[in-house]
Amino acid sequence: MSETTKEATTALPPKKILGVFALAMINVAAVLSIRNFPSMAEYGWSSIGWYVIGTILFLIPISLAGAELATGWPVGGGIYAWVKQAFGDKGGFTAIFCEWSNNLVWFPTVLAFIAATLAYALTPTLANNPHYMFVVMMAAFWGTTLIALAGPEVTSRFSNIGVILGGIIPSILIIILGVVWVLDGTKTVLPPFSLGAVLPTINISTLPFFATIVLLFSGMEMAGFHALSTRNPQKDYPKAMAFSAIIIFFCTVLATLAIAFVIPADKLNLASGVMQAIQYFFVSFGLPGFVAPMALLITVGGIVSLAAWLIGPAQGLGVVAEDGNMPPLFNRTNRHGAPVAILLIQAIIGSVIALLYVFLPSVNAAYWLLSAVTTELLAIVYLLVFAALIKLRYSQPDAPRPFKIPGGMPGVWLVGGLGAFGVIFTFIVGLLPPAFYSSGPLYVGAVLFGTFVLAVPPLVFLKFRKPSWKKGATEQE
Repeated sequence: MSETTKEATTALPPKKILGVFALAMINVAAVLSIRNFPSMAEYGWSSIGWYVIGTILFLIPISLAGAELATGWPVGGGIYAWVKQAFGDKGGFTAIFCEWSNNLVWFPTVLAFIAATLAYALTPTLANNPHYMFVVMMAAFWGTTLIALAGPEVTSRFSNIGVILGGIIPSILIIILGVVWVLDGTKTVLPPFSLGAVLPTINISTLPFFATIVLLFSGMEMAGFHALSTRNPQKDYPKAMAFSAIIIFFCTVLATLAIAFVIPADKLNLASGVMQAIQYFFVSFGLPGFVAPMALLITVGGIVSLAAWLIGPAQGLGVVAEDGNMPPLFNRTNRHGAPVAILLIQAIIGSVIALLYVFLPSVNAAYWLLSAVTTELLAIVYLLVFAALIKLRYSQPDAPRPFKIPGGMPGVWLVGGLGAFGVIFTFIVGLLPPAFYSSGPLYVGAVLFGTFVLAVPPLVFLKFRKPSWKKGATEQE
């Protein structure tokens, strides 16, 4: 008997340890990002309009699509399992690999945010010290990886506590201070509210921002990766999606407006990070002593967000490997069911990119291009999800779906069509070069090439796959 056979026969089925609250907190941890609030607050009342656009074109569609797909096919792998049902191995593998590979470039940005935020609890000038930045970034990255290696039960507990401390509580505190500011009669820096002020200005200069808004709520599918660890996915998952969507939307909108009430737009333009905005906010209230505790809480929130994105796609890629679509190295799991090899591989690659990001200014200059590549990869992921939603209503109409998008086929086409339009438009505007790039065609070519390089590996793996790669296969196979 081969080693893979031994692993298959001795492996225990996943424990059913996640309920509605745990699933919802996984999504909230992945999506609710305080670091976006100051940049959105710059738009004042029109930030509401931008959030509504993102909600209509992405948050609602991905929540409904995820609920139907996860309850209809509550197997491991999340989006991999959903897209595979509709488009086979190539489609499913491409979707999950694009989501995983875009993380490799995104990890250093959230790690830098974590390190810079923690500096405000110590000495803010540390944020300019590359050695401090790298040490904290690595401690956060590898510490979170160790938590992920402990399995979904430990990861879930960490997310439940962390998202409350680091995401929900800071957001609520900011909202309360904003309400107190208004009720106290203190003059706000925003002009009087009007419906016209809510409408966003959409032109060639704001189109790249449109791409950011549509994908601002990306991550709502993270709970789907944990379907096998869910007590009752058919009932719990839709409730968790609705619960998390409500929390994310209202915390995001209200906290953004609270900051916009207090901090002038020109101050936000000058801010180099979220903690500068938070510091200005609390100093305005005469509460400078709250800056350090808030820095600690927001640091926790950043780590929790990192954990959600670190483990989710890795879990999905681990299922791909178990299906025999990647070499046996990638399907190695520990006794907790965590995909050991994939977690370690991504930690090593992410560490190298973070090292270059901190110490080589030329890499920082090129990072705008890499960020554009991550946008294109996510657009591919979600386009496949929305396409799978529609396709499966035709190819498997009788498959049990405890939660079905209401309205029959017109309802599915409306939800899937809105979501597909949002991500296709995002892909197109994601190719628009920023003003400081002198050669537009060169920029577009570089983004498309980078997207191709990070999206094509699944086709290579499938081209050379062998029967012996499948977990549980005998050596004779």
